[in-house]
Amino acid sequence: MPEYLISVWHSPGVQHRETGPYASEEEMQAAFQAVGEFNEALRAEGAWVYAGGLVAPEESVVVDGTRGAELVITDGPFTQAQQHMGGFWVVDAAGPEQAEDLAARASKACGNKVELRPFQT
Repeated sequence: MPEYLISVWHSPGVQHRETGPYASEEEMQAAFQAVGEFNEALRAEGAWVYAGGLVAPEESVVVDGTRGAELVITDGPFTQAQQHMGGFWVVDAAGPEQAEDLAARASKACGNKVELRPFQT
């Protein structure tokens, strides 16, 4: 079955707020519960592969091993962008329509827009 990446994107700085991208503690807790329920539904449907949240991009490093024996590691992020990936799911789907349905459910659960992208085969 084809695998798809469903990625959640955030504006800069939201991961440093106590409630993350959410307006209130209540909204954040409701999203956590909805995401937990969505994750359980993915498992029950056999679509679950993997999911995870990411720390703020300022906590990343960029690793450059393209210079032969010289390894260069610098503080991240890799690019300066208006938004950054805050979390993701990897799901199995029978095809684009099922993947779009899963992405719509993911967006509703986490309360954010998501990007859906198939893995190369």
